[in-house]
Formats: sequence, structure tokens, C-alpha cells
Amino acid sequence: MTDKRSAIKDITKDTRTLPTLPGIITKLNSMSVNRKVSVQEMARVVSSDQVLSARVLRLVNSPSYGFYRVSTISNAMILLGVDVVKSLTLSSSIFEIMEKTVVGLWEHSLGTGIAANIIARRLCLPDCEEISTAALLHDIGKVIIKIKCEDDYGQLMEVMEKKDISMLDAERELLDTDHTEVGAWLTKSWFLPDKLIEPIACHHDVERAVNHQIKTAVVHLADVLIKASGFGFSGDDSVPPINPIAWQKLGINDSLLTEIVAELEDKLIEAKNFSLEIQATDAPHS
Repeated sequence: MTDKRSAIKDITKDTRTLPTLPGIITKLNSMSVNRKVSVQEMARVVSSDQVLSARVLRLVNSPSYGFYRVSTISNAMILLGVDVVKSLTLSSSIFEIMEKTVVGLWEHSLGTGIAANIIARRLCLPDCEEISTAALLHDIGKVIIKIKCEDDYGQLMEVMEKKDISMLDAERELLDTDHTEVGAWLTKSWFLPDKLIEPIACHHDVERAVNHQIKTAVVHLADVLIKASGFGFSGDDSVPPINPIAWQKLGINDSLLTEIVAELEDKLIEAKNFSLEIQATDAPHS
């Protein structure tokens, strides 16, 4: 492993250097593997931090999930499941950074979560909320690279422009890793389940997914559709082709794809309003 790649991996393993709340994270991790711990007990831990619980509730009520007026962490855990709320709790601080400083990436992530939810529901897949969460988190590695490797991030922009290549290719060339691997390292360090980690790790390479290829295929297709729509900004303007394996696994025909895109266009108007509301809420008041 190269020095650059090793250094980035070390960053993702050290939660103290990341914008999270280590005390609550450690507590949640230990509680989530204990079957005797109730949903209400876990909810109380999250709710003990008012800022954190407010962020999680804001994400739960976002257009990515289609729920509205979820007013308590307990209800969120019942509706979405412990794994989803745990992942939102762990990533909420990073989402806050995205909302404030990487707005285009936040909107791209939000849109991908919405697209994944639509695709999963149209295909009648189980665990739609988990698929939406994996899609919402799919580019979280980009945030880590941006906030923890600022000099490298500047070089990435230069390499992309000079060589006219995608961010993914520039990352691999310059860092000897990429945002999918960084995202996988981060979510593994959070002890998230493989059903969330694998779609994050393999959303550009669906054939590499071993245990959750359908979920990964949904996240991949959602990512491509949002890039094609121009909603948000993931870091470059390139729209990758839909992976043939993803297309085959999902079994979507042209007619269904047209319906998905039409529903997505309507939902993205709602998502834009949600994003603008967040930016207005987070803006400093004079």
C-alpha cells in the first residue's frame, strides 16, 4: 500500500479526527450489537444530544425517504430501522459540512437517495430505506478527501482539467485510491452493516459486489440518473454509461425507465426546495 493510500486509510479509522461525536458513536456501536438493547434505549442515546437528534430528524424527513412529520428518534428507528438511523447519526455531521461548504455534492447525494428510493419501490425491492441510505452515503468518501486532504483535492481539480478525466480516474491516478474505497473504509470503521458498505464501495463497479449486487445496482443507476439530470454537482460533469450488469440485474425496460425518470423529475423539485430551506436555516443571521 502506497504512503498516500495508507495515510488516507488511517484518517478514516481515527474517528477523533473526523467531524463526528465519538462518545455517542462508541455507545451506539456497542448497543447495536447487543440484542437485549431496545430501540427506545438506542433512541434515548441519540436524543441525548439535541443538535445531533435534530440533524437526524431533518434527514429522516428529507425527500429521500418519503416520510413526513417524523418527530421522534424512536419513530425514526421504527420506520427506518436501527441500521439506517445509526448510519444517519454517524454521517449527520459530515452531511452538515456538505450542506454548508459542498452544496453541489450534498444536492447530488440527496438526489441519488431519492432516485434510489423510486427505483427500489418501482421494482418492489425489500429494504427500500436501506437502499436510499446507501445512495445518500454513496459519495461520502469525497467529503473525507476534500476536508482531510485539501492539498490533494486542489491537485485533483487540476489533473481533471488538464487531462479531461473524471474525478474517479483522477483520484486513482493521484491518490492510489478513490472515493468509493475511502467511503468503504469510513463506513467499516463505523461498523455499519455490509448491506450499506458494499453499495458505497462498488457503485462504480457493480460487478465487484458479492453479497448485495441488486442494492449496488440500484445505487449505481440512481447515481447515473442524477448525474444525467444535472441536479447538484458530484465533482465533475461526466455522465458514465449504465453498467450492463446493473441493467441486467435490475431488469428494467425502456418503458419503466421512462416512468422512473418522470417521477424523479417531480421529486427533484421538492428536493431543491428542501436543500434551499436547509441553506436558509444554516445561513448566519445578520
